[in-house]
Amino acid sequence: MLDGLDGTPGTRGTGSAPTYVTAEAATSELPRVTLDDPPKPPVSPPRPPVKKSRIGDLPMRVIYRILAVVTAVVVAAVAAVAGFVYSGSSDQPGGEASGPIAAPSAATPSPGVSSPPAPSPLSSASSSLSASPSAPSPTASAAHAQGRSAAVVAALADPRIPGLPRDKRLGRLPGKEYKTKRRLQDARSGVSLARLGKPWKTHGAAPFSTKQVLPKVKGVPTRAMLVSCPVPIKVQESPKDTALLAARWTLNHHPEDARIRWTASQPVKDGWVLAYQVKYKVKGKPRFFMAAVAVTEVPGAKPAMVFVTIPDAQRKRWRDINTAISSIRLK
Repeated sequence: MLDGLDGTPGTRGTGSAPTYVTAEAATSELPRVTLDDPPKPPVSPPRPPVKKSRIGDLPMRVIYRILAVVTAVVVAAVAAVAGFVYSGSSDQPGGEASGPIAAPSAATPSPGVSSPPAPSPLSSASSSLSASPSAPSPTASAAHAQGRSAAVVAALADPRIPGLPRDKRLGRLPGKEYKTKRRLQDARSGVSLARLGKPWKTHGAAPFSTKQVLPKVKGVPTRAMLVSCPVPIKVQESPKDTALLAARWTLNHHPEDARIRWTASQPVKDGWVLAYQVKYKVKGKPRFFMAAVAVTEVPGAKPAMVFVTIPDAQRKRWRDINTAISSIRLK
């Protein structure tokens, strides 16, 4: 039996599949047999990354804790300093705060004098660090507080002059005592004094009224002398202050690098006496003069000044200082 238009033999009676069915069967894929996949566990959300600081690998929470501790320490320190300053100011009368004192004062200002406002601690600290060498000395500050003149304040600020000494009598100086009955009259000053014996001799007086000298000593820049004249400085209210200015003036007749060291300060009849060493150096070696200045009040005139100085090379004549000072008399 033909199955088709062209007479192609059919397949109904043969029991075999047509060729196109066979080809399709050969090319079709077999179905896959798979087992059921096991249930997957639930997926948790990803954790956020830990914040890290720029300082190594420290977490930020550690940095925050460190900052908190440092802040607490700073606050406690500031509170302690503030409490110290407040407690220090409460010790003052009226509880007013005062800045640090740069130099101690030897005297308390009088009640009628108003004191300048106290500087703040910061300004006082900065000023103390930047203080110049020309700042007033504690003795000069004390002189201001006691109402002394500008001339006395300047003398006490002079690095060559120490503060005024405490009262102390002039003792017997080394050497032999040479007594003399002869005297020199100083008509210009209104006083008289002893005329010392040899090797002392009178000399050209200018710029003084009277002048006696010892022979020159080799290596000593100035010679020993005993002079008198009216005080060459401005007279002060206190004879001790006048004597201080006179002693400073006598440095003009000593070596340039000379400095004073007080040895005695005592009142005398109608005046005051200051005794001192005048230290200096010759070729790096320390040398000194023993000296004294006496200021005597003269009625109706300027006070008289008697000044005597003898170098250490002539220390055998130092007792002449006692003789000269004790011999001063009003005319």
